[in-house]
Amino acid sequence: MIGWKFSEYIPGQDEGATFDKLLKLFQELLLYTSGDVAEALAWLTELDKEYKLTDENYGMADFIQDLIDKGYIRQQDPQNPLFVPAAKMEIALRQKALDDVFGQIKKTKQGNHNTRVTGRGDESTSEVRPFEFGDPLDNLALAETMRNAQINHGIEEFSLAPDDLEVYETFFQSQTSTVLMIDISHSMILYGEDRITPAKRVAMALSELITTRYPKDTLDIIVFGNDAWQIEIKDLPYLQVGPYHTNTVAGLELAMDLLRRRKNPNKQVFMITDGKPTCIKKGKKYYKNSFGLDRKIVSRTLNLATQCRKLNIPITTFMIAQDPYLVHFVDQFTRANNGKAFYSSLHGLGEFVFRDYKNNKK
Repeated sequence: MIGWKFSEYIPGQDEGATFDKLLKLFQELLLYTSGDVAEALAWLTELDKEYKLTDENYGMADFIQDLIDKGYIRQQDPQNPLFVPAAKMEIALRQKALDDVFGQIKKTKQGNHNTRVTGRGDESTSEVRPFEFGDPLDNLALAETMRNAQINHGIEEFSLAPDDLEVYETFFQSQTSTVLMIDISHSMILYGEDRITPAKRVAMALSELITTRYPKDTLDIIVFGNDAWQIEIKDLPYLQVGPYHTNTVAGLELAMDLLRRRKNPNKQVFMITDGKPTCIKKGKKYYKNSFGLDRKIVSRTLNLATQCRKLNIPITTFMIAQDPYLVHFVDQFTRANNGKAFYSSLHGLGEFVFRDYKNNKK
């Protein structure tokens, strides 16, 4: 006989629930510590002391052992006892970021972005139209077709003619190639405000969204400080701010180079930053100026924004600061590119990125 066996619920003895609760906290701490397992566990132990997260039935040692047994953390190598996040943890971090951030809220090859081009597409709508030669019959609107046949030929001698057929209208879905630029200059942690962690969380959520729900899209991720370089999605939790200036020019040049290799006509750049450009490279030397807006640096930056516009590459800037002179620069930059700009708080960043990605219809 198939059935379920019930037992008495005793508070404090559900080890699975305790593990899940600790895992969520541990994942948050891993993001803040840029993947430092030892530091995250030290913080979690302090939180346990203060808030009694564990009890006599399930302690921190049990939690650490479960992390190892379930494949969330692993030893760096056999000779090094230091633990690092395993691939399973990296995937879990991106999935959690996607749930946290996005749970709130040109006709080309088949993809997953809706366009306003109708015809023989790949996403059905509620609109119907008369059948045309060549339309696939799997989009046939049966109720409307049967009603037309009854009206045109009667019920007693039922027949179906080509003029009776109606099909659901479809929209083409397009592929999009996106480059996400993340500012890792020192200002991302200045003035006691952690701006890099929300940026990392949004980047992880966007990467998980694209790879799982829009697999035909491409996403390249760039970080920029004094220079710019490409990183892998798996590196996102470990991003750290450095003692860098902000070389927006280097980031844009690399983004344009990456998009140039993509054969997709739909291209875009998302840039998450909190400040003005303060650095450019001249030969092997750096030209830096952190005091105000330097005319030479701004001019190079605006020239690149204009080049992107000529190449039909819109740039969407997500500004995590609202200083008046920074807003003025971003307005200049946006006009030069004919792109978009959002002035976001740290908490609203994910919603802005998500909506813009979803609504970028050609």
